[in-house]
Amino acid sequence: MTTESDPSYPAHWEADVVLRDGGTARIRPITTADAGRLVSFYEQVSDESKYYRFFAPYPRLSDRDVHRFTHHDYVDRVGLAATIGGEFIGTVRYDRIGADGRAATGPSDEAEVAFLVQDAHQGRGVASALLEHIGAVARERGIRRFAAEVLPANTKMIKVFTDVGYEQKRSFEDGSVHLTLDLEPTAESLAVQRAREQRAEARSVQRLLAPGSVAVVGVSRSLAGVGAAALRNLRDSGFHGHLYAVNEAVTRDLLDGVRAYPAIGAIGAPVDLAVIAVPADRVPEAVAACGEHGVQGLVVLSAGYGESGPDGLARQRELVRQVRSYGMRLIGPNAYGVINTAPEVELNASLTPAPMPVRGRTGLFTQSGAIGIALLSALLRRGEGLSSFVSAGNRADVSGNDILQYWYDDEATDVALMYLETLGNPRKFTRLARRTAAVKPVVVARGGRHTPAGHVVPDTRLPDATVSDLLRQAGVIRVDTVTELVDVGLLLASQPLPAGPRIAILGNSESLGVLTYDACLTQGLRPLPPIDLTTAASPAEFRASLTEALASDANDAVVVTAIPWVNEQAPVEELADALRSAVAEHPGKPVAVVHVELGELVEALSAGRGSWGSASDPGPQKPDGLEMPLRAEPGFGSRIPSYPAAERAVRAFAEAVRYGQWRRANAEVGQVPEYEDIDEAGTAAQLAGLLDGVDGEAVLTLTDWDARELLGRYGIRVQPTLPAPSPDAAVRAAGVLGYPVALKTTAPHLRHRADLGGVRLDLRDEAELRLSYEELTEALGKPAELQPVIQPMVPRGVDTVVRSVIDPAAGAVLSFGLAGVASELLGDTAHRLVPATDRDAAGLIRSIRTAPLLFGWRGSDPVDTPALEELLLRLSRLVDDHPEVIGVSLEPVVVATEGLSVLSATVRVAHPPARGDLGPRTLPSY
Repeated sequence: MTTESDPSYPAHWEADVVLRDGGTARIRPITTADAGRLVSFYEQVSDESKYYRFFAPYPRLSDRDVHRFTHHDYVDRVGLAATIGGEFIGTVRYDRIGADGRAATGPSDEAEVAFLVQDAHQGRGVASALLEHIGAVARERGIRRFAAEVLPANTKMIKVFTDVGYEQKRSFEDGSVHLTLDLEPTAESLAVQRAREQRAEARSVQRLLAPGSVAVVGVSRSLAGVGAAALRNLRDSGFHGHLYAVNEAVTRDLLDGVRAYPAIGAIGAPVDLAVIAVPADRVPEAVAACGEHGVQGLVVLSAGYGESGPDGLARQRELVRQVRSYGMRLIGPNAYGVINTAPEVELNASLTPAPMPVRGRTGLFTQSGAIGIALLSALLRRGEGLSSFVSAGNRADVSGNDILQYWYDDEATDVALMYLETLGNPRKFTRLARRTAAVKPVVVARGGRHTPAGHVVPDTRLPDATVSDLLRQAGVIRVDTVTELVDVGLLLASQPLPAGPRIAILGNSESLGVLTYDACLTQGLRPLPPIDLTTAASPAEFRASLTEALASDANDAVVVTAIPWVNEQAPVEELADALRSAVAEHPGKPVAVVHVELGELVEALSAGRGSWGSASDPGPQKPDGLEMPLRAEPGFGSRIPSYPAAERAVRAFAEAVRYGQWRRANAEVGQVPEYEDIDEAGTAAQLAGLLDGVDGEAVLTLTDWDARELLGRYGIRVQPTLPAPSPDAAVRAAGVLGYPVALKTTAPHLRHRADLGGVRLDLRDEAELRLSYEELTEALGKPAELQPVIQPMVPRGVDTVVRSVIDPAAGAVLSFGLAGVASELLGDTAHRLVPATDRDAAGLIRSIRTAPLLFGWRGSDPVDTPALEELLLRLSRLVDDHPEVIGVSLEPVVVATEGLSVLSATVRVAHPPARGDLGPRTLPSY
């Protein structure tokens, strides 16, 4: 007998999933304790569905059926259930079969699979989610194919199989459709899985941001406190749906003008969203009431959770489990709330008092309520509106990943701004951010270098610089402060992307123009000489100069500098009108204004809302196809962003230039090359043999011989190395390898430290070798301590280091840098996620600061960078194809003018995790 407490129970198969309609369900193995749930579930299935499952009328399950469907060995027979509120809504099982289609009596890699989904939950994607998970379980248990028999009339189930993206065969036999699915993940199956993930998670966020009805639980009768504030903000925002107040001691029909009830269950209508503002110890009761009433999502404003210490963290975990058990999603706890300015919604379920932000094209996500307040205030002061705002607090459930899924195809959002303290799952975040950044900018400010209390996320050992590299690879605009977040967001939300780095500068202050020029050079831009209009310049002269600059082919963007006029009546409004008029005539380039003590100009420039409108007056809309334009659209850019310092404006332009370059470079997707000489099967067999007998999570460092053999299977040749424990052994090794040779120490404290004198090169004969051996041992120690080795000499070139490591959260990361103390001291290493494409590899070697040394610095010969790119791609393929390879260090890799030589390799292997990056869709576990 197997129950959830038994050691044999595969707890790692449990998972929470988001269904097609945005609700959630829990998938878990079926145990012997589920007999009652199975019978109850079956009784709620229609006769038609039972007929489709068993090919005959089957009104009830016999005791034998119940026993068979609840007793599994979790190897040859496995059953999974999708549950909501602890009750089954769908089941799937497989039975391993032999070549004759009967129960397997010996080794077999094929299984028969069958589903049953409760009629009330059909169409929600339950069967598709179950198929993903049972497929992952089957692969883990050595099953490579599923066979299924389906009646021709059961078109829904046939579609589940045919739409999954696996390679499959289909035939019609004995009145039924016979399907065979190859369970090896394919590019198509992965694309299907991720498309379903995006639609489901986006829909789950949409249900939170566009509810038809909202209840605030915890509104005090005195109308004081957080609950009353949330209710007031919802009411005053003009929310278009039904609004309810809940207080268990309410004695009147209305609270603050809103219909009031003693319990959410007393509301005689559906409630889509509940805002919970009760003490933490009463939240479980409120959640249960919401779940029983069918509420779709929660915003929990209550504090006292992960941010308060270990006890609070335990409460937070239990809260997530409880919320998901009812199929709901959660923003919070300790959340600040959500805002949606869409004219058909106008939702302010937050602690932001009226008036709520005007309508705009910028989406904002924060983990911190305090930072959320600061960002909202900054955007409001500078005239920027919002499409949506989510401040998720401890983000125990809904995270930045979910919001990115929503913003990806949200036509109301053109720019995504995110303040993050942690990335949660960096691999998934970069994947989602890369897809989103291909159509609209994603700007991220990170507020923490370590995981703060209250954020229950997989920890990452990656340094901050590495995370920044991975974000850049994904096209994310990484900024350091919330001020920069606003600065960059304002430019991207109101201006087209610059076509290049050439910046024209004009204005009425020579000094401010020079400061702007210097700032451009600092940021790697190419400024043109500033045009000084003199302090007497009129608005008309500003307009004429800006018009000329915008019409010129010599620049890609324009910075206008402005200082106050000497006369008392400064023509601020006229200047704003003049600048907007020039931009309207030539809308193809971005423009920003740097001002000194001209606050009125900021207001005047931001007042031209153009296509954005307001929450109550939408105004004309942007055309369909809301990708961030590389060229201007009619009306785009009618607001001109302004900055109180040249450095801030130029930094925003620099980020826009780099983002535009990334967009253009990624218009054509990079490829992961195929190499005909790769021995994938042989590598798998070698790894299986090496790990045979290695316990659990133990890590095995391969011998030099095994490492060379493993790498060689992927076309990575490591130069031979022979031990030299004595002068005579050194001479014999040199005779095998052939002169000239190199003599090296390999002791850990001397390894790769040529600067300490542990390397002797170009030894051309026995005499030189014996002399060098004697000098080496006299200077550094005995041979037993130095562990000397002999290697053949290779063509000279640039010494580099290539590595791959596995991070617990980010997965496999490919790293590259030059060898040597200077590069290590400066941290001059670049990183990319695996699998790397040809574009990734080319960008990787060019992104380090010392990259010019590879391309002919100061008249030296350029080295063979195509060979280096191929090495990076082969290593990427190795660690991507074989998750058992958890660490590879190739150091040094000498890159010559033709070819390269890998002189040393360290390889670490371990048993792979049960679920890899290609596993089924799941929400983070707690």
